[in-house]
Amino acid sequence: MIQLGILLTNRYRLLSVAAILDVFESVNQFYIIDKKDPVFNITLFSADELNKDKAIEFNGYQVQSIYTSAMQNLIFIPAFGTADIGLAIQENHKYIPWLQQQFKAGAELACVCTGAFLLGATGLLNGRPATTHVDACKQFATAFPTVKLQADKVVTGDGGLYTSGGSTSSFHLMLHLLQKYCGKDIAARTAKLFSIDMDREHQTYFSTFSPLQVHNDNLVTMAQQRIEADYQSTGTIEELIKEIPGSRRNIARRFKQVTGITPIEYLQKTRIEAAKKLLVETNQQMTEVMLNSGYSDPKAFRKIFRKTVGMTPTGYREKFYMG
Repeated sequence: MIQLGILLTNRYRLLSVAAILDVFESVNQFYIIDKKDPVFNITLFSADELNKDKAIEFNGYQVQSIYTSAMQNLIFIPAFGTADIGLAIQENHKYIPWLQQQFKAGAELACVCTGAFLLGATGLLNGRPATTHVDACKQFATAFPTVKLQADKVVTGDGGLYTSGGSTSSFHLMLHLLQKYCGKDIAARTAKLFSIDMDREHQTYFSTFSPLQVHNDNLVTMAQQRIEADYQSTGTIEELIKEIPGSRRNIARRFKQVTGITPIEYLQKTRIEAAKKLLVETNQQMTEVMLNSGYSDPKAFRKIFRKTVGMTPTGYREKFYMG
């Protein structure tokens, strides 16, 4: 039987824990229906003494201490329910030696969404690929510069270490692991039960362009405001920022230093964000969407949109249209 551990970290998101339990309990039920022994022995672990009433949240599971735990085959780290990831790591630092020991002894480690920050803090991801929630990628890259962040990926796996993107990406991570541990048939059966799109490989179409707005560089602020006010103009970036004092080279240097991207990248992301909004909130024809978001060449629009979002404008509308 596969020993499956789930950490109840400080500030864990109940939804991510519940999803893991739901999927693997369902797989065990598949085996029972097929008159076979369940394949996963599921255990919840904590480093702290939990209120006994907590067990009600987890269908009566007894929460065991990591300090008396047996060797696990697979351990899940849930997402954190806090905007302060640094604080979440600090509060869960006691799990780091245990995760390192379990991995060294042969356990595989899988994390959901922002749980990747705790796995990153173990040092085990150094030099390896990883992903996390698309809106937390910049913070992750800053915290763990030696990890090979793949921000657009839904799931990564390398040497027994697995990460997943935004919360729903956890289902794709679990399908990946189910295929490894139980085979393709069980993975497909689970995907059907939970209505999971098994073919999704990228999470970029869930991202939102949220540039840094609060900083102390007035020149960069002027450039940002000008781009955001006039992005619909089909002019060049030089034309958009020509009235801002300073040389183009100096503006570009300071702009990238503050925002992390160049002015032209900022313009493209602003335009694509506008196009995404028009695609899901209006019934404008594709040509109208293109023109109203600042593009005049259909081929260029489709190419940039697909590169930025991970799918075509038409595909994006079909998937997310709110009309």
